[in-house]
Amino acid sequence: MERIFPHVTNETARLKAVVLGLPDSLGPVPTLEETYDAKSYEAVQRGIFPREEDVRHEMQCVLDVLHRYGVQVLRPAPLQDYNQVFARDVAFTIDDTLFISNLIPDRERETEAFASSIFPLIDPAHIERLPEAVHTEGGDILLYDDILFVGTYFGEDYSSFKTARTNRYAIDFFRERFPHKRIVPIELRKHDHEPAKSVLHLDCAFQPVSRGRAIIYREGFLNAHDIALVEEIFGRDNLFGVTPEEAYHMSTNVVSLSPEALISDKHFVRLNAFLRDEWGMTVEEVPYQEISKMGGLLRCSTMPLIRE
Repeated sequence: MERIFPHVTNETARLKAVVLGLPDSLGPVPTLEETYDAKSYEAVQRGIFPREEDVRHEMQCVLDVLHRYGVQVLRPAPLQDYNQVFARDVAFTIDDTLFISNLIPDRERETEAFASSIFPLIDPAHIERLPEAVHTEGGDILLYDDILFVGTYFGEDYSSFKTARTNRYAIDFFRERFPHKRIVPIELRKHDHEPAKSVLHLDCAFQPVSRGRAIIYREGFLNAHDIALVEEIFGRDNLFGVTPEEAYHMSTNVVSLSPEALISDKHFVRLNAFLRDEWGMTVEEVPYQEISKMGGLLRCSTMPLIRE
């Protein structure tokens, strides 16, 4: 396979190459202590953690859509008895560089799988490991051309939360690394056990779609001034606000195929109808509510390498 030159400047340009997570060999249902996000904690507690065959079916539906749109799909090397569904967090592309995340210890082996399969395909001049002190994951990184939105949490109790994944050192790093971009940190609500009180990553509360538009879960933002800033950048009329119940099911976590088309969960009835009827978008609907029980959805499962 030819070397891949990563290129992503926003969330909505036509998707050309992507890493899709793996649904196989998830291992046994974790204990409550082994979970590392609020949705998984709740799913284990309630005895509704997804079955592997259901996860496999849902990811196959996404794979079918990606192939239908001519997207090159890569998969990480498989690990035995290890959850590899959420490829988004292992690495992320900003402009022409693929950054390797510093994942939480519970997920470190996912990086090893990428190291033996995905990273060797990337042109060496276009891949970069983040400094050790910089903690961030791809779900907290949203690109909007000259603006970089970064989900974060600045509380003194940062280290006590498994759901706090991006620290203030990441904000400093991005400001130094991309002086030409406007870096917009957005603090998110955190709770390790109750999904209604927690936003794991920024893409669980906010995501640009179409052209100059976005989906937003305002209640997931910790600070009102961050909401006001997003409204200023996009304009209130260009934002679709999701309810707490819709956010619980991760309605913001779609993935764009182009400015005109995206993949969404078929259960997001109100959102999907609005995107079609009001914004004129093509919505490719797939089932994904079983995977959502593990704390992520469509954007979380996909890690774009190339957009137009």
